[in-house]
Amino acid sequence: MTLLLSLFTVFLLVGPVLGQDMPYEDYMAQIQSCPRECRCPPSFPSAVYCDNKGLKRIPNIPPHTLYLYLQNNLIDVLSADALRNATKLRWLNLNRNKITSEGVEEGALKAVSQLVHLYMDDNLLTSVPSALPSSLEQLRLSRNRISKIPAGAFSSLDKLNLLDLQGNKLMDDAVTEVSLKGLNSLVQINLAKNQLSSMPPGLPSTTTQLFLDGNNIEKIPSGYFKGLPKVAFLRLNRNKLSNGGVPKDVFNISSILELQLSHNQLTEVPLIPAGLEHLHLDHNKIKSVNGSNVCPVSPEAFDDYVNESVPRLRYLRLDGNEIKPPIPRDLILCFRLLRSIVI
Repeated sequence: MTLLLSLFTVFLLVGPVLGQDMPYEDYMAQIQSCPRECRCPPSFPSAVYCDNKGLKRIPNIPPHTLYLYLQNNLIDVLSADALRNATKLRWLNLNRNKITSEGVEEGALKAVSQLVHLYMDDNLLTSVPSALPSSLEQLRLSRNRISKIPAGAFSSLDKLNLLDLQGNKLMDDAVTEVSLKGLNSLVQINLAKNQLSSMPPGLPSTTTQLFLDGNNIEKIPSGYFKGLPKVAFLRLNRNKLSNGGVPKDVFNISSILELQLSHNQLTEVPLIPAGLEHLHLDHNKIKSVNGSNVCPVSPEAFDDYVNESVPRLRYLRLDGNEIKPPIPRDLILCFRLLRSIVI
């Protein structure tokens, strides 16, 4: 009876694994070589959990590992041989460790040529790591001390669609067209909470989400977004933008859906694109809103409800300014799809 129960237990554990196309021999090798400091769930053998263990080094990783969790440890070195066995690795989480740029040894990620997600948030990096796997699709390096992007750091990252560099020490001379070269598939770039005083040049034309909150940006060059025909979500909260630094039609982008300009120094509402759905202008210095001045269509089009040019604005936030109720009638006439106005 005991033997039957043991066989039944093995069947229950191995059955789902075989359904995940992991041969029995590989399953047993994976489980048996699980580092003693880590946890390798029998029901999910391709994942190795080594998080929150107080580790100072990366243990030997089993060869069939796809997901490796090493967050919340004391690791300060990513050595050249640390991941030599993990050639199939696709997801690596090194968040909240003590890894420095000097601690990332040359060729440290050479073995993980199939890596798709790399998380290194909350470490001590001062530079974007070089020689990153060309397979990467997401790279998260937020809240480090990064002030430098080495030339060619992204040159082979043709598949990268998300780059998170928020909360670092990047200045204008570090974020250039040359340093960003190679990001041909980028969709989201997060440069919030850095030390930028200008809009970053040379962003890929594929960029859809651009986050620049918490910098020192004072102006947006006229025509800046002509090279970004797909940008849909733009955040510029907590900068130093004034009306003199925002050309009237600079946001006239057909693709834009959400625009956030909270906590700046604007005294007027910029021209609102017809396709924009969410606009955040709270905590500026705006005293009044003239609907006819900010409306993207002519008054003759107001009664044409089926016309695609009718403004799509649904949410408008104006609190924290010097505006007092009531809401101007011409604003309501223009933006008839408005469902919420915070004033």
